[in-house]
Amino acid sequence: MKTDMLHKFHGKAAQKISTLLRGWFGSTLIQLGALATFTWLLFAVVPQLKDQAVFYRFLPKQEVNSVSPTDVKMLQIETIQLQRKIDRLTPGGVYLVINTTDNTFFLYKNRQLIREGICSTGSYIKLETETDKNWLFETPKGVFSIKGKTVNPVWRKPDWAFIEEGLPIPRAGDPSRYEHGVLGDYALSLGDGYLIHGTLYKRFLGLPVTHGCVRMGDEDLEAVFKTLPVGAKVFIY
Repeated sequence: MKTDMLHKFHGKAAQKISTLLRGWFGSTLIQLGALATFTWLLFAVVPQLKDQAVFYRFLPKQEVNSVSPTDVKMLQIETIQLQRKIDRLTPGGVYLVINTTDNTFFLYKNRQLIREGICSTGSYIKLETETDKNWLFETPKGVFSIKGKTVNPVWRKPDWAFIEEGLPIPRAGDPSRYEHGVLGDYALSLGDGYLIHGTLYKRFLGLPVTHGCVRMGDEDLEAVFKTLPVGAKVFIY
């Protein structure tokens, strides 16, 4: 009799547990188990997480704020020293910074940004010929200075300009080498034939489309031309 009652009790208990497992409780239990298993596998298998703790302990407030006044003072001194180094490396007067990745420029005066905008730099296109003479159209990077300034510049077309157009290369000094009105109203020389100048193709500003020179819009070019004297630094990166 007692045995039958015990069997009935166990049967009812098992039925209740089965009902719970089939309901919301069982669903929640399965989800928690799956989440725990996934977390364990994630930290056990992924190389970047293998050595990381699964659970983190929050430090008490007194431990977080345990930096001594001496440490704070040393950090302040180091910050001042670094700022002085930056100031020494930053030129005074006026200078120009050109970003060839974003095709943007930044004009500074007395370490203050006074103008910024878009420009166009080298396309990185390579022009190959049947001879050994090839050209890679890139804007050089580094620290340069303004070598000279010209109003209403005339473009002296190099050999590659004729090769691109499928034309024979004329002799040096031939009138066909000189083209007016394509460089804008101003040009600033960086040396080795590289210029900062204007363009007829303003819709391409902001894109890497030049043969190595830096192109600017009319108003930006005028501002740069009038601000930068000969000898001013130009940083290109």
